[in-house]
Amino acid sequence: MDFGSHGFTVRLPDAAEPPLMSDQPAAGARVVICIPVFNDWPSAAIVIRCLDELAAEFSDRVTVVLVDDGSTNDPPEKLPFEPRDLEGVVLVRLRRNVGHQRAIALGLAFIFDKVPCREVVVMDGDGEDLPEAISKLLDHGRQSTSPVIVFAQRGKRSEPLWFRMGYRAYRFVHYLLTGRTLEVGNFSVVPFSLLGRLMSVSEIWNHYAAAVFHARLPVATLSVDRGRRLHGRSHMNPVALVVHGLSAISVFGDTVGVRILMVLGVLMLLLTSGLVAVVYVRLFTSAAIPGWATTAAGILALLLMNLFSLAMMFVLFVTQSRSNAQFLPIRDWRYFVDSHRWLCTRRV
Repeated sequence: MDFGSHGFTVRLPDAAEPPLMSDQPAAGARVVICIPVFNDWPSAAIVIRCLDELAAEFSDRVTVVLVDDGSTNDPPEKLPFEPRDLEGVVLVRLRRNVGHQRAIALGLAFIFDKVPCREVVVMDGDGEDLPEAISKLLDHGRQSTSPVIVFAQRGKRSEPLWFRMGYRAYRFVHYLLTGRTLEVGNFSVVPFSLLGRLMSVSEIWNHYAAAVFHARLPVATLSVDRGRRLHGRSHMNPVALVVHGLSAISVFGDTVGVRILMVLGVLMLLLTSGLVAVVYVRLFTSAAIPGWATTAAGILALLLMNLFSLAMMFVLFVTQSRSNAQFLPIRDWRYFVDSHRWLCTRRV
């Protein structure tokens, strides 16, 4: 089977392959579920089994795309069971580990180029994104009068107390720096028409959900409870969580830079006012002034110069970040994909 003119060719002589390719996705033809995986193959297999049990309830064909994010453990040659209702499961192997968010970006770009569909569902493969909630997200999006990306807004959570406290602190810092609240994760449904627009959003390389909001794409949210991990332990640690949070904030880098610049401007105004007051009292009045005033004036002037230098750095950062060449999913994804193949395909 040839996935397309720009990718690799994979042939399965012993299985009848579903015709994934077409010029345009037919309405109601296919729902593709994108799942990034790093070494967590047992959990992914359980999630796929759950999806297979639910696939019969959908009016569309359901295809799963697993994105192997440079796993150190080899992925399985085939699934440990034979799916009954899934159209097929495709494994996309990346050349290196790029991280969870970037694996999602590359998976979406692969699907846009190779697997036309009605909607794409983005979910994690550890079980915390409940497969049974997919139908709710799909129905919520299809009831909208225009295409909209539907995100699962976390309802009941099962994380430990330290994680929830850290998450609250992150939300506060995120709002302080960006002026926006971000209460969603990766679990979402993207209509194919909006997927094409998303493929030109370079910020998706840093953080999927934040990029959607920053690009001002139409978004809706639906409260969905969070499940529990199905197998093993999470790969996330405090360092990875902080990096994940900073990645979301970096998407709004221009806003963060301007907000910090405004704070620096206020501080510079206060320092300038204090310095002018000290000089005015010393030179133009007869009021007594302590002997340390000269030292204070020097310190204020030094702080003022440092803040001015810092402000100029942020100005250069904001202007330069808007002119640099950036990652474009629709253009650059092929550099990161090593191969793709069917793990299984339903005989027709």
